[in-house]
Amino acid sequence: MPCIFCQIIKKKIPTEIIYEDKKYIVFKDINPRAPIHVLIMPKKHIVSLAEAANKDKALISGLMWQAKILAEKLKIDKSGYKLILNCGREAGQIVGHIHLHLLGGGDYKNWGIYQHSKEGKILSKAFKI
Repeated sequence: MPCIFCQIIKKKIPTEIIYEDKKYIVFKDINPRAPIHVLIMPKKHIVSLAEAANKDKALISGLMWQAKILAEKLKIDKSGYKLILNCGREAGQIVGHIHLHLLGGGDYKNWGIYQHSKEGKILSKAFKI
């Protein structure tokens, strides 16, 4: 089965694209865990960070720079944001195409990523991203 993210990159599957250039594409997560939840990825198909080659270093480090620029564009750079990169199925990577989750907007305790006590202490992970 073809990679669903590659299909989105080729415009064979419609989605709400937030940003795109020659190397990267950014679109909204279909199952958002925060008020702002976008996926940043290289257009080149790389399964995961574990599969990345030495020649991919600049492309992979570019993901972080894209996240910085997008956080500014989405106006969450001052309030704070979370970056998540799952590597492999057991870590919660569902699609085999490297991608960085950028989450922000409001208090992270309300995002549903973790369960919290009434005092605000993290009790456990509620689910994987």
